[in-house]
Amino acid sequence: MTTLQRRVLLVAILGSFVSFLDGTVVSVALPAIARELGGPGVAGLALQQWVVDAYLVTLGALMLVAGSVSDVYGRRRVLAVGLVGFAAASVLCALAPTGLVLVIARALQGVAGALLVPSSLALIVATFSGEAQARAIGRWTSWTTAAMIVGPFVGGLLVDFVSWRWVFWINVPVIAVTLWLLRGVPAAAGEPGRRVDVPGAVLAAFGLAGVVFGLIEGERLGWTSPGVLVPVVTGAAMLVAFVLYQRRAADPMLPLSLFRARNFAWGNLATTAIYGALSLGGFVLTLFLQQVAGYSATWSGVAQLPTTFAMILLSAWFGTLAGRRGPRLFMTVGPIVAGVGYLLMLSIDETAFYPTQVLPGQLVFGLGLAITVAPLTAAILGAVPTHDAGIGSAVNNAVARVAGLVTVAFAGIITGGVLDVASFHRALVVTAALLVVGGLLSFVGIRNRRRVDPDQTLVKPT
Repeated sequence: MTTLQRRVLLVAILGSFVSFLDGTVVSVALPAIARELGGPGVAGLALQQWVVDAYLVTLGALMLVAGSVSDVYGRRRVLAVGLVGFAAASVLCALAPTGLVLVIARALQGVAGALLVPSSLALIVATFSGEAQARAIGRWTSWTTAAMIVGPFVGGLLVDFVSWRWVFWINVPVIAVTLWLLRGVPAAAGEPGRRVDVPGAVLAAFGLAGVVFGLIEGERLGWTSPGVLVPVVTGAAMLVAFVLYQRRAADPMLPLSLFRARNFAWGNLATTAIYGALSLGGFVLTLFLQQVAGYSATWSGVAQLPTTFAMILLSAWFGTLAGRRGPRLFMTVGPIVAGVGYLLMLSIDETAFYPTQVLPGQLVFGLGLAITVAPLTAAILGAVPTHDAGIGSAVNNAVARVAGLVTVAFAGIITGGVLDVASFHRALVVTAALLVVGGLLSFVGIRNRRRVDPDQTLVKPT
């Protein structure tokens, strides 16, 4: 690996790390935030929901737009803008005097966060090729996925020992280092002759925002409430219009031809099942450990650290193996192993005795996740031409975010609105089933391929 490649990889990891971390680190800080900032207008449960949801709505809605922008204007430039914007929004979150200001700042964080992930992965795709690219994606995957898993632990420590405001302050030094490293990455111009598809961007952003808003508010307002039905139906109609418009646009934001690539289409189907399972499983496990088993915020995060360590230690290795042997086997076996890990956690009762009830399932789940994620990302990006790497990455990340929102939105239905041992076990079974479905989709649809030119043109499946 050259010096430039090391720098690009580190920039990509750090740039995405803060976005992934902020998606989960805030969860354990919500009670402290509500105690300090709760007041008229935005208070109590509503404040806690929107501190999380404001970030997810703008992040999910703008991910596709951001991927297109990075392809048109250059990945390095878009990444720099996203980093500066994320730092500014983090400072505003940390200094927020009221709940309303915090919610607005979180929405701005989501806007900036949407710029980070697609441009980070596109930098890797443009800098690495072949086995080196698979290995780099494996390392990126291990650290960024670890950020999502370690978030509750970091948040718990900061809330218990410092202040909830440090959940946001910690982003600033990380971003400062990333911007300094980014100076050593050569600037690359966007694709000549390409422009931002403004009508497509508007339809995609508002369409996704409407659907995501409805899914988030469905449990609180009721699924038949006009406040839910109107944005969902309107958003869905705009997404249909977006697809129809993309079919005839001269320079579409989302080239539908990407879905003709078998691994891209089937890989995103597998992503829907796998990441939906990860969001649901992590959500109910964290709540159960704290609300039923009596774990503290910090210890509920510590309990899930084995998965983080497995990702850090093994993802790059499995990414390298997938680069040599193809992703199909790993994308099939990995999710099934992860599902077995969740089934092992069916032994958990009200005590959640860690050595025998929690740890074994976490270890097996972590192994399965490490086997899965890097080959999944590499297979999807490997099916995308280099000039569309930004939008290809954005599609996959948007699919993962929306899948997570859907499964968490249905968590109340799965548990019956009450979290106890029986409902927790139902959620574990659903999580395991989704992971197995992800493995089966990969077995049916994914093919092992190899690149034959710098633009990633693909030959017949091997």
